[in-house]
Amino acid sequence: QVQLVESGGGLVQAGGSLRLSCAASGGTFGSTAVGWFRQAPGKERQFVAVIRWSGDTYYADSVKGRFTISRDTAKNTVYLVLNSLKPEDTAVYYCAAKYSSSWPPTRTSEYDYWGQGTQVTVSI
Repeated sequence: QVQLVESGGGLVQAGGSLRLSCAASGGTFGSTAVGWFRQAPGKERQFVAVIRWSGDTYYADSVKGRFTISRDTAKNTVYLVLNSLKPEDTAVYYCAAKYSSSWPPTRTSEYDYWGQGTQVTVSI
């Protein structure tokens, strides 16, 4: 059973940056794809970015050019760097892992494991 733990969230001013981490335990990311989603209060969980074992990446249009997803296979960790943050980026950010081969996986139903989330708050 893979467990995912996110960290790195916090409060930042608009225009600032954060780096989120997603660490796996009880297994490895191996041949998985790992995605980031976010959920603001009263809204549905929204796809942000995904990276798969080959290194391919895919981003939501709303974050393209501002966010970067990467992985460190030795540390079994996936990162999401958030640059040029805006107040509308405020949300709980979740990482998730999937073992099926569909690409790009942008729906929550495509993922097998989820972390507990980390709060990102962007102030004006």
